[in-house]
Parts: sequence; C-alpha cells; structure tokens
Amino acid sequence: MEKLPKRERQRQLAGIIEENPFVTDQELTRKLRVSIQTIRLDRMELGIPELRERMKVMAEQSYDQVRSLPIDEVIGEVIDLQLDRSGISIFEIKQEHVFSRTHVARGHHLFAQANSLAIAVINEEVALTATADIRFVRQVHLGEKVVAKAYVRSVLGERNKAKVEVFSYVGDDLVVHGHFIIFRSTSEGAVSEGGHEDENRH
Repeated sequence: MEKLPKRERQRQLAGIIEENPFVTDQELTRKLRVSIQTIRLDRMELGIPELRERMKVMAEQSYDQVRSLPIDEVIGEVIDLQLDRSGISIFEIKQEHVFSRTHVARGHHLFAQANSLAIAVINEEVALTATADIRFVRQVHLGEKVVAKAYVRSVLGERNKAKVEVFSYVGDDLVVHGHFIIFRSTSEGAVSEGGHEDENRH
C-alpha cells in the first residue's frame, strides 16, 4: 500500500480522532499503517493531546453529577454525563477481570459496566434496574479498553420507568449491546423522548 503524504495522513488522523476521541495511538497505527512514533509526532505537530488528556478535557467540559448511585459504584471511569440523556464510561480490562487461563474478560464485569452506566444517566435519587437484555458480540481481552455509551431512549408508563440503550466498544468493534428498563423514583425529574439518535456506531 502506497504511503500517504504527510499532510493527508495528518488530515486523516485529525478526522479519526474527531470522530472517535477515545481511539488509541496503537489503533491509529493500524488505521494509517505507520509507526507509533509517527503517530505521536503527528499528534504533537497538530496539537492533539494523548488519549488520557483528551479524556480529562472531555470530563471537564461536560459532566453532570451522578445522582442515582455513588460515583465509585459506577464500573469504569465516567468521562461524560448528560443526565436523562446520555453517558460515557471507559473500563480497562485488568488481570482481576479476566479468566486466568484465557485472559478473556468475565462477562459479569462487562454487564456491570453497562448496567451501572444505565443507572447513572438517570436523573433521580433512586434508580434500579427492572429488566436487562444483553447481547455479548465478541470476547474482550486483557488490556483492552471498553468504551460504554448509554442513551436514554424513552419514558414508559407513568414516568416511573425509563428505557436505556447501551453500546460498548473496543476500538471500532461493538462488544456488548444492552437494553435496560430502569425504575426511577417519581420526582419532578423528566426524561425527554429519544436521547441521541445513535445506532451502531457513534
């Protein structure tokens, strides 16, 4: 494959990061077929910070406070939260999260990330999972980072339930897709219809 000119490569790099701020330098090397040193130099020239700094900036720019449970009970690091609309968390798979023989993540950890984020986006003092429908799409391995994105889709019944959809990704790969019905206390908190029109990649 013919190498891209530097200007075009940097244009593509900036576009990829704009579309997915959580992309790692390693993933960029595969997408653009250059060394990790080249990726880091391109980022520096373009003034694009490394992943950890991008996450920190996102968290500072737009972050509501979790009301429905203590923040340390959300599995993964919450980096964006719009109550009653959407939320994002990142969960790094470590040794304690995997089967020792295969280094494949245990499913209950992936469920817990999605489930706790679905609860965290609800703008209530009390929110509990009523039902959960989870589909595991592919295995997740030691060292991978799982980005979960939750979207409040609708209010059900007498406004005491909300439907939340969660997509979890490793890079561009969808690894978990979940539908949750969340019981919510009947205070004045309102859920708007729809949330974000995310489908299978956003």
